[in-house]
Amino acid sequence: MSCSLRPVGRAHRARLEQLTRSTGFADDQLVGYACWGPTPGTAATHDLYWIAVDRERQGAGVGSQLLNEVERRLMADGCRLIVVETSSRADYGPTRGFYETRGYTRTATIPGYYAPGDDLVIYTKELATGDLARAAP
Repeated sequence: MSCSLRPVGRAHRARLEQLTRSTGFADDQLVGYACWGPTPGTAATHDLYWIAVDRERQGAGVGSQLLNEVERRLMADGCRLIVVETSSRADYGPTRGFYETRGYTRTATIPGYYAPGDDLVIYTKELATGDLARAAP
């Protein structure tokens, strides 16, 4: 299974909304989504807001391919750090495992952020190494 990352058009709008606004394709079928952007006030840090994959395609490598493409594009643009936020709830265990398996470090937890007993879990991954990663702005 492979997928490509490309802009979507009006013809994909309904499916896009089903996937929470996505951009991963297998052939011409919209199957996943990745959304990221620069973090204001930082030096080359980006937030990864969403990766969503059609439930029928989960576990088939679509999310990994999307994440790899996001990281590739960010590295090409000189990004040094990616930040991901998720929940501590048990049903988000697979999400946390997804990022941990792919080299993301659990960097912080904010207790009760979403609701009592539902903490914010923050993951980071350094894309740059050496001086760039450690240089002060």
